[in-house]
Amino acid sequence: MAASGNNRAEIESIIIDLLKREDRDALPLIYANYKAVLFGNILRIVRRQEVAEDVFQETLLKIWKNRKDYDPQKGRLFTWMVSISRNTAIDKTRTREYKQLVNIQSAGDSVALEQSGPSYEMGIDQIGMADWVNKLDEKHREVIEIVYFQGYTHRDAAEKLGMPLGTLKSRVRNALIELRKFTDV
Repeated sequence: MAASGNNRAEIESIIIDLLKREDRDALPLIYANYKAVLFGNILRIVRRQEVAEDVFQETLLKIWKNRKDYDPQKGRLFTWMVSISRNTAIDKTRTREYKQLVNIQSAGDSVALEQSGPSYEMGIDQIGMADWVNKLDEKHREVIEIVYFQGYTHRDAAEKLGMPLGTLKSRVRNALIELRKFTDV
């Protein structure tokens, strides 16, 4: 049951209900409706297909294990799951195993990285996220893209953008508030 248009809010509501009831039927619905965007988000950060597949599985497990932590009063299920996928991917890039993989692949320029799965652009466009992000003003769009879609930590993003960490965090927060306005269906 893949979501489209006005059906997104209904699907999200069904998934939330299933998670609250600890019904494992939530997982196939999450997979069918959010795999492209979650996987795309992960792939943009780890940049390796096989690593992204593992991180996606870890993300689904974290969503399931932390289902009781989701609070609809704090934001949409989609945003919560994107945060989990992003944090899981960033955590993976900090592991020794990942760093060794990057060094090995960087050493051999002839190694081609295959990315045959769903792309970030496809996943974001499927749920209309690109349109929402493009509605943001430039300063908010910039921080959302670097933090959520390029996988930078807040500290690294602030450094790259040449702004104080507090300013960056405020812009991210304000951008998410604006995005919520676009996504409330």
